[in-house]
Amino acid sequence: MRRLGLNEIREEYLEFFESKGHLRLKSYPLIPNNDKSLLLINAGMAPLKDYFTGVKKMSKNRATSSQKCIRTADIDNVGKTQRHGTFFEMLGNFSFGDYFKREAITWAWEFLTEKLEMDKNLLSVTVYEEDDEAYDIWRNEVGLSAEKIQRLGKEDNFWELEVGPCGPCSEIMYDRGEKYTNPDDRFMEIWNLVFTQFNKDKDGNYHRLEHPNIDTGMGLERLTLVLEEKDNIFEIGLVDTIIKKIEEISGVKYKSNEISDISIRVIADHARAMTFLIYDGVIPSNEQRGYVLRRLIRRAARHGKLLGIKDNFLVDVSKVVMEAYNTEYPELLEDSERIFKILNAEESKFQETIEQGLGILNSYIEDEKSKNSKILSGDKAFKLYDTYGFPLDLTKEILEEQKMTVDEEAFNKNMEKQKIRARQGRNVSSAGWSEKNTDYLKSLETTEFLGYTENVCIGKVIKLFKDELEVSILNQGDKALLVSDKTVFYGEGGGQVGDVGIIEGKHCKLKVLDTKKNKNNGIFHSVEVIEGSVKLNDELIFKIDVNNRRDIMKNHSATHLLHQALIEVLGNHINQAGSLVDANKLRFDITHFEAISPEDLKRVEQIVNDKIALNLETIIKEVPLEESSKMGAIGLFEDKYKDIVRVVSFGGWSIELCGGTHVKNVSEIQMFKIISESSVAAGVRRIEAITGRKVYDYLKKTENQIEEVSNVLKCKKAEMVSKAVSMVDEIKSLEKELKEIKLEITLSSLDSFIAEKKEINGISFIAKKVEFENQNDLRDLIDKLRDKLGTSVIVFANVYQGKLTFTVVVSKDLNARKINAGNIVREIAKLVGGNGGGRPDIASAGGKDLDKVDFALKQAEEILKSQF
Repeated sequence: MRRLGLNEIREEYLEFFESKGHLRLKSYPLIPNNDKSLLLINAGMAPLKDYFTGVKKMSKNRATSSQKCIRTADIDNVGKTQRHGTFFEMLGNFSFGDYFKREAITWAWEFLTEKLEMDKNLLSVTVYEEDDEAYDIWRNEVGLSAEKIQRLGKEDNFWELEVGPCGPCSEIMYDRGEKYTNPDDRFMEIWNLVFTQFNKDKDGNYHRLEHPNIDTGMGLERLTLVLEEKDNIFEIGLVDTIIKKIEEISGVKYKSNEISDISIRVIADHARAMTFLIYDGVIPSNEQRGYVLRRLIRRAARHGKLLGIKDNFLVDVSKVVMEAYNTEYPELLEDSERIFKILNAEESKFQETIEQGLGILNSYIEDEKSKNSKILSGDKAFKLYDTYGFPLDLTKEILEEQKMTVDEEAFNKNMEKQKIRARQGRNVSSAGWSEKNTDYLKSLETTEFLGYTENVCIGKVIKLFKDELEVSILNQGDKALLVSDKTVFYGEGGGQVGDVGIIEGKHCKLKVLDTKKNKNNGIFHSVEVIEGSVKLNDELIFKIDVNNRRDIMKNHSATHLLHQALIEVLGNHINQAGSLVDANKLRFDITHFEAISPEDLKRVEQIVNDKIALNLETIIKEVPLEESSKMGAIGLFEDKYKDIVRVVSFGGWSIELCGGTHVKNVSEIQMFKIISESSVAAGVRRIEAITGRKVYDYLKKTENQIEEVSNVLKCKKAEMVSKAVSMVDEIKSLEKELKEIKLEITLSSLDSFIAEKKEINGISFIAKKVEFENQNDLRDLIDKLRDKLGTSVIVFANVYQGKLTFTVVVSKDLNARKINAGNIVREIAKLVGGNGGGRPDIASAGGKDLDKVDFALKQAEEILKSQF
């Protein structure tokens, strides 16, 4: 058996299936494209669903890949065992109605026994009990003995969902030897060959597919441990380099202590997952895949703390991950600056969260233990999450270490209430015919589109749909959908809105309100019959609104220039995350981890306008995919496996795959102006801009506003800035005077507060009701009092305009005596129907019952004494 490392095995596998006529695919991103059923890619076939169903076609009907995958179902077991992990690569070879069982089986055997030189005597297989065809191939063509072939039932060897494509499978097992007493460890499954030959209907009937598929999957890490003869995935060479870095940072040796081993395994696994997730565009957040990433980072960071690592360290581990995977994924190091920045920011944020959250959680744990309770309330767990950003899974993990649990049902009820509040706070609207059921339009064949070069054409009506039903005639006043054999109207796609205009004939005139298309590029016009009637097979004249189209083209071409300018200014990590191009503006969403600075936006805007001034010619070509790649064309990932692609280039500077309409020369855009930059989701920034005459309108409006401001300031336009600066300076001076006056008042009141102090066991104690509009002013008073009093406990109940806030301050020397401000304020707040907490030296809490404030302040002394 050849002793190969992970990177070598991957290359051997892909080369082998390339030699068998397979198209070699680069791993798809971990974010699924147009697949709402998946949060993250979790199997090699997951991004290929449309090719298996025939919705999309590749240049070949067979493909091979090593696909990055994330699975988090067993995340709580990662680290605790030597088998569980979240990140892995899945080797696969696929047939989309091309070859079937014979090739899949014999090639798998050839690769393992000839290419990898694995001992045939150590390999065995399983087949579905009714799959005689697979059994015969293994037995008679491969030559396996009968005892090496095991027939198993549906539960083990039949892949299926509730409905849809399904079929039997055959698993290849490797015997690792008698030293493994657990059968699953000894006879390790290394490769699963799925033969998708049936379609299961809703009644549970299986119908044989006319063109069956092949979907195979082999875990790259699992195969590596077999060839390297290691016990588990954490001992293979590539992962071992990551573990050695963790050892170096922490000073803790792996396999020296089972508890620390868990932490090292968690970090080694999660570091790979988080590095690839960030590269593929996932940004830490509290929702969906962003939460998966945040959870991975925070778990790893906390286990770093358990190893004694005090400072941020994940960037250092991530760099080793990048170096280890550089053979297949050099883009990681190329994009390292962005990845490191996001990692470091999230880890720093968590350092703040964990310090505060841990203190509060520990106090909760102490409370429960004092009551002999082993369950933390869901309300408290939710407060940790909602107020302090402390994730539930981390709360559960820490509680588990204390042999405690959390009331998840109550936590989930709080979460649901929060979601309802969020939904009520959103103004959701939907509009138009596009929201209706349009299944009947999916089968429309390709319409001949002439709109790239023409504004008018003659087309024949081939379909009419009214109220989702196919009809043969439309009359005046009807609103419906019209399909023709030819059109100049662009169907909405690629972010570009559909065209509007007029369709007319001898006996009718129709207004086109919108135009859309299906996946086959079947184009359908949303129309209103203004005059007469229209029937099937009528020949009509199709005329787009030329001025509207011209403005759309300006904005679409400007979007391409904007995209390239953003890459130049911000970096190669910029990817399109969505766009909208209409006649009034362009909207462009990009993957980026932080707000774009005003300086960078100005640079981007200047670059675009400079290109417009150069009169760059628009060059549009339809070329094979391979040629477009050589040209350096960029585009959405879903376009990258079409045989022929449309490439739009502006003077060879911006080169993209695009099916939209564009200006002939960028000088037609005239001017470009960015009007806003904002966040639309975690890790996604939105830029809105205008072009052409809209820029003139914008500048005119701005000039009018400047005129108004100069009138308000009573100065000339040229003097506006200096006048505004002098006014701001004057305001700052007045604010400073006011602050000094307030400080004098505060200092004058110090003696009166000190005069009311009590001495309790050598501690200066003050408990008093105050009235401060500004909480910062109260903090100033507290700081001055603390400096004067020394060893002290200060309790203030600030009541202002019906709102009550308790603040408790404990001098830090008393923290060593276990006197905790958080514990004190929490007990006081309970007396007035409130709650709260904070650091051991300072904490705050709210309250509801203002009538009990005086009573609570009187009890504060007893609460302090209970701390001794």
